[in-house]
Amino acid sequence: MVQVHVFDRSGNLIGPIDSPRLELSAAEWQQRLSPEQFRVLRNQGTERPFCGTLLDNKQAGVYSCAGCGLPLFDSQSKFHSGTGWPSFFQPIAPTNVLEITDDSHGMVRTEITCARCDGHLGHVFSDGPKPTGLRFCLNSESLNFTAADELAKLADSVAELAPGPAADASAAEAKVESPQEMATAIFAGGCFWCTEAAFEQLTGVLDVMSGYIGGDPKRIDYKSVCTGTTGHAEAIRITFDPQQISFDQLLDVFFDAHDPTQLNRQGNDIGTQYRSAIFPADESQQQAATKKIAELNEKKKFPTPIATTIEPLTKFHPAEDYHQDYARLNPDQPFIQSVSMPKVCKVREKHAGLLRKETDGAGAKNFNEKHE
Repeated sequence: MVQVHVFDRSGNLIGPIDSPRLELSAAEWQQRLSPEQFRVLRNQGTERPFCGTLLDNKQAGVYSCAGCGLPLFDSQSKFHSGTGWPSFFQPIAPTNVLEITDDSHGMVRTEITCARCDGHLGHVFSDGPKPTGLRFCLNSESLNFTAADELAKLADSVAELAPGPAADASAAEAKVESPQEMATAIFAGGCFWCTEAAFEQLTGVLDVMSGYIGGDPKRIDYKSVCTGTTGHAEAIRITFDPQQISFDQLLDVFFDAHDPTQLNRQGNDIGTQYRSAIFPADESQQQAATKKIAELNEKKKFPTPIATTIEPLTKFHPAEDYHQDYARLNPDQPFIQSVSMPKVCKVREKHAGLLRKETDGAGAKNFNEKHE
């Protein structure tokens, strides 16, 4: 199962909601797709520039996966990049598009795939326009287009499992006509199983992804990072709505979700991969982080000076699939029970005003149940 955003019969985007992965044999995919779609989606092909049928499409609507129909991008995030491929500055929902390190052709790039069927979509680059600064470069053959007045055609059967309008709204329901301007924050504070769970419960946090940052781009896997020799930090990338929660509030939670006075460790987890660090996305985040550390040290909030470093933003590499949502999916795991959940509860106690309604005032057990 994957958690994604889908359209209901009224043409509303709802979620995140559990949806089964679409896994087919090569022969089944060949029956389902055209030869060119199969080459691109299933064999990581690339169509010729300036030849895609959707490159110059200026209609309002939604671009969905040609393999499984999952909505991926909307027309309001589409822009003319001059590269020869359809380009977007953000997905329709961060859950629906996965990022994977691609080191083929003698270079390191970030491949983007459909979260439900793993179909190859294209790549994402950091030379896009505001508000994200990203350019999601897509193949037309990976996409189907549905006009804005026909979104009911994209109705997904799993949408019927949604608990109702109130729950839909609290789970980031959004109409395609009003896309959210999202921002990102990247923090490292020890094991990402803990920090991910602490931030997932906050209002305005749309997605939290565990990953690695700051090290050798040729050694990006959990086993290598755990040696402490790659230079990476276990980190989380938070996608958030600045209209609901500010970067400064995220900083407050960050400093309460771990011990920022420990150098290159968190408890029994020892090594530079467990360091406390902030990776600012821009100058405003840099200034906010610097100011926050100075204020906390001046007020002597902690018994010893803060060891958190502010490091240059480098490429964030998503961790392996089994690390994502680890605390939520493994609530009975001993480390989660003894280390992660106490941090979750500490954040809930100290930042009650920032919690999602479904977790407000609830205990760690209820937190797990509400998110399953």
